[in-house]
Amino acid sequence: MKIACLQFSPEVGQIHTNMAKANALIDDAIGAHRTTDLDWLLLPELALTGYNFPSLEAIAPFLEPTASGTSTKWAMDVARRLRCHVTVGYPEAASDGRRFNSTVTVSPSGDVLANYRKTFLYYTDETWAHEGDNRFFSGTLGTLGPVSMTDEFPRNSPIQQGICMDINPHKFLAPWDAYEFARACLAAQSPIVALSMAWLTRQSADELAAAPQDADAETLAYWLERFHPLLDLRTRPYDAPPIIVIMANRCGTEGGVAYAGTSTVMKIERGKTQIFDILGKGEEKLLVVDLNEVTTEVRGDNQYASAGKFVGERKAIGCILVMSVEFILGFGEYIDAALKILAGFEM
Repeated sequence: MKIACLQFSPEVGQIHTNMAKANALIDDAIGAHRTTDLDWLLLPELALTGYNFPSLEAIAPFLEPTASGTSTKWAMDVARRLRCHVTVGYPEAASDGRRFNSTVTVSPSGDVLANYRKTFLYYTDETWAHEGDNRFFSGTLGTLGPVSMTDEFPRNSPIQQGICMDINPHKFLAPWDAYEFARACLAAQSPIVALSMAWLTRQSADELAAAPQDADAETLAYWLERFHPLLDLRTRPYDAPPIIVIMANRCGTEGGVAYAGTSTVMKIERGKTQIFDILGKGEEKLLVVDLNEVTTEVRGDNQYASAGKFVGERKAIGCILVMSVEFILGFGEYIDAALKILAGFEM
């Protein structure tokens, strides 16, 4: 299975500019022959409209009818062009008058396969959107599950989809260890978990610009902690099938806030996380990972120091960084602090 995440910096309300930028990044990848035999392209949350709308009045001109608006039509065109599945986030105006922060997934032929509505809303979402009423998405998406899997993964298995805040405790009021999204993944026995995101960073714009090629280590550590039940051998058998986790985040700044980038594709198996590839916090690029070509080679130069900082160069596809569940859970006080600090920086 060949997966791509389009990480870029859209601007609020500049939908045509954002589409042009997305198309240019895709064209660059096509020119480099990186999209051949692509199975799935994922974009961030509210990818083409931008995210940080301050009110319902501000986002109202950009609301789109369910799976039939500008973002969906763009996804259909790209899907037919690349002959792959495409998932894109958009602001949905439902026929019953409700509004949702949604993603739509279309097939290589341009047919709508799924429309998922964000279940857990961030503060910014609450100014205009309703919570999705069907919890987290779990189901088949065209040929992604049954056909495009290597023998390592179960066939005809459901794919789990979420949007950013979904991995956090509900309204930041649920217990930290409720792990609603991660436990839903376990219950559905999903071998693939995909999230479209607009996740913030507490780094300043200057810090992001100084080292755009480096991943945001705090954000990555936080994400991994939110998948604790998938890593914990007490809740998931050692010989359980692997789970691929795809995080398609945006980067850049918007309305005074900065986004974490750090889009990644990883595998969780036997209490360990294997990061296939990862983008920097400021890179605008198409991340492409071919699961059929990734080896099980472990890098000798561990990129993460004991403090959890990203200290090495980003690895090439085909090399895997392995981190054990003990390492992730060993953050201890860091995770406690992260809940307090980063809770206000997630979207």
